[in-house]
Amino acid sequence: MSTLPLSTRFDTVTLTIDDALEFAPLLAAYVQDMKRGAPRHPDLYYAESLLRDRTAEILGARLDGTLVGFAVFYDLPDAMSGMRVGQLEDLFVMHDSRGRGVARALVEALARKGRTRDWLSLRLMVPEGSQMRTSFAETVGKKARLDSFVVQIDRGRAAG
Repeated sequence: MSTLPLSTRFDTVTLTIDDALEFAPLLAAYVQDMKRGAPRHPDLYYAESLLRDRTAEILGARLDGTLVGFAVFYDLPDAMSGMRVGQLEDLFVMHDSRGRGVARALVEALARKGRTRDWLSLRLMVPEGSQMRTSFAETVGKKARLDSFVVQIDRGRAAG
């Protein structure tokens, strides 16, 4: 990943369960943005569940004290190197705050966190067919030689 200039316009913070009420509307907006469906109602229970998840971590970006973006990431082992890597799974900025460097500030904050955790790299997961997201990703990193696949799990069947 390229070295990113540090941003000073935004406060980036690790979100905790105390942020659930403020996080819930952003999470609902993110789901609507990704699924292009009817606007979802903020779901406090879902926000709390994600904030309490044992593997996911969430950074938030505040602009003038208001939460306007978030990044869900994981700290993972890398079998090839024996080191650890970060994986940025979800990145979202409220529509009225886009174009102001919020997404870049979140990636910069993750890169700083990665340096303190001695990560080998930070992987960005970008939805297929999203030119805007792909263009942004190309400004902060280089294309990996990886393809991503999803194996659906039939949750209606018992293991056996």
